Amino acid sequence: MSVQLIIAQVLLMTLGLLGIAAARPDLLIEHGWKTALALGITLLVARLRPQVFLKLGPPFWAFTLLLLVLVLFIGKGTQESEATKRWLDFGGPLRFQPSELAKLGLVMMLASFFSRRGVQNKLLSATVMIVTTTALIFLEPDLGSSVLMFGLGIILMYAAGVRISSITGFLLALSLMALPVFSVYLEKNPYILARWQGHQARGEERAVGLDQIGLAHRDLAWGGWWGQGPDGRRYEYFAAHTDMVVASVGFTSGLLGVVTLLFSYWMIVSVALQTSRLAARIQPMTPEVHGASILATGAMFMIVGQAMANLAVAAGIFPVTGVPLPLVSFGFSSMLTMSVALGIIHSALREVKRNLPETEVRPDEVSVSESENVVLSAD
Repeated sequence: MSVQLIIAQVLLMTLGLLGIAAARPDLLIEHGWKTALALGITLLVARLRPQVFLKLGPPFWAFTLLLLVLVLFIGKGTQESEATKRWLDFGGPLRFQPSELAKLGLVMMLASFFSRRGVQNKLLSATVMIVTTTALIFLEPDLGSSVLMFGLGIILMYAAGVRISSITGFLLALSLMALPVFSVYLEKNPYILARWQGHQARGEERAVGLDQIGLAHRDLAWGGWWGQGPDGRRYEYFAAHTDMVVASVGFTSGLLGVVTLLFSYWMIVSVALQTSRLAARIQPMTPEVHGASILATGAMFMIVGQAMANLAVAAGIFPVTGVPLPLVSFGFSSMLTMSVALGIIHSALREVKRNLPETEVRPDEVSVSESENVVLSAD
């Protein structure tokens, strides 16, 4: 297992606890036991070999598609937006967001597909998988998650070895076909355009009073270098424990906490890229190693891509999308899937190292990896 990944996960979860303690102290105990459970799930998943995920990819992906279809018929909205059906609620703890599971399903499916069949002349089949999954989320409607899902599919294509020219042609053709559909989509879901217009006019709104993002920015500024602690006095605002949790983290732990958060995500990227780099040394590359490399890259983008989208919203760069901050925000659907994704990266790294020829591991490389707290050894 990778010590670097474990440190990153613990740091992110600890910052999440600080943010929840400041924004919604009444939810701290619930978030605490869910965090502990999620960490345990990561450790359990990390013990599995990538072949398990590659084998389960097709049935699990099909299962997530079924859940996404169910959302369109029996899905529940939120108190703030009943029009958006994004949740399945079967009572008690069985309330979750299928789009989170669908991200994991697409990663496992495409990794399984490309590792078994290669990348030559397989673009059409992969396109159908990506578009089908994205379209079902798009219809909820959940534009933010659908964009992330589509981006995840493109990253997986690239990680599998599909040529850039093929991906570019695919994107151009799909964009042209999607324009009329997107126009109708905006007409049926006017709140999306309203959010964008509100985002564009936010500067004028702040001249009158602070909006949600303005309040978040104020919290970040009040945090200073070291933070005000979870007991610091602050004003309440919407989603301070979910979508805008980074502001709560900044308020409690200051610039130090925000930098630590960004560094933790960078560590996840570092381990995933290292896995791909080591996999490229194995020639000929076996389907298992190829699949492990794709899994690691896809799982990494699941986490870090969503984190960057959330932080861009909090910074005021993107309009509000409702995307949680992975491993930090309150909410178990995202916490669970992101913890499984981390376990997959652990598993992929171990598998690649298991197949790496001994002559490829030089003493200086081992010492460097250990100094970076990355454990490359097998079980």
